[in-house]
Amino acid sequence: MPGSAVESRVLLSGNEAVGQGAVEAGVLLAVGYPGTPSTEILESIAHRDDIDVRWSPNEKVALDVALGASLGGVRVLATMKHVGLNVAADTFMTAAYTGVGAGLVVVSADDPGMHSSQNEQDNRAYARMAGVPLLEPSDSAEAKEYTAIAFEISEEFDTPVLLRTTTRVSHNRGVVEVGERV
Repeated sequence: MPGSAVESRVLLSGNEAVGQGAVEAGVLLAVGYPGTPSTEILESIAHRDDIDVRWSPNEKVALDVALGASLGGVRVLATMKHVGLNVAADTFMTAAYTGVGAGLVVVSADDPGMHSSQNEQDNRAYARMAGVPLLEPSDSAEAKEYTAIAFEISEEFDTPVLLRTTTRVSHNRGVVEVGERV
């Protein structure tokens, strides 16, 4: 499994842990649209020379780029806040029935209780509607682990995987075992 060789234990937010999970899974491209509670995912890995990190003009463009790269054989992480998946829904549903090439993980950072958003929305319904796997970490350690697992599931079953985080998971900190990049 990616990241199985533990190098150290560090304190990470859930967002940083998702970024670390993508690093350990061998992601080459990470795209997204900034918006709390998801922004720090890409910010946490933007300094790396081995991952192309790009902000997009909106969530649909981010997922379009991600799907194209995945079909071209590149592992891709796409990030957005919950309402962003509304904007990217067309591409998300298309990816669900066309399949993917390399792993494609879509992070939807939901905001129960509207701590930093204009509305409350539960995007687990998107996974059910699209018929794609959904993983939902409960802390930083799971956020890292589930991100790496999501890429394995995506490639094994030729489907995008929705990784649903919440404001609490995204911004809380916890001890995470950090491993090597694949």
